[in-house]
Amino acid sequence: MGLYLPVAGLIAVSRRSLEPLKAVLERQRERTLAAEKATSAIIPWLFHREGRPVTSFRRACLTARRGAGLSGRIPHDFRRTAVRSLERAGVPRSTAMKMVGHKTESIYRRYAIVDEAMLKKVPRSCKRYRPSQPCVACAKGSGGAR
Repeated sequence: MGLYLPVAGLIAVSRRSLEPLKAVLERQRERTLAAEKATSAIIPWLFHREGRPVTSFRRACLTARRGAGLSGRIPHDFRRTAVRSLERAGVPRSTAMKMVGHKTESIYRRYAIVDEAMLKKVPRSCKRYRPSQPCVACAKGSGGAR
């Protein structure tokens, strides 16, 4: 599982990416502190353009992805990864929706892709949740009610 950073929602970060990301954030914080000292002004943003807020998310995101070696990815790839990880971790859907910024269930479901591995875990999850009761969902099969 990765780490989630609260940056306008969540960003899924794999453990192997954590150290390089930490280094980028620390360098940026140092730049921000230097800019504050040079201008005698407080800069409330970690990422900024000479003390002014970043106004073009598209350009900033493209630059960041290139720098991270992820130029082929789009922001929705990261959001989808976050949703899948939250689903697999068993985070309640209402909480996950709030974390990733989805306002409707239908939009959230587009990102919550279910794969065979997740379906195979259902019986174990049911047994852990209610060890003494049979799982109604498992009895119906993966296709739902018959």
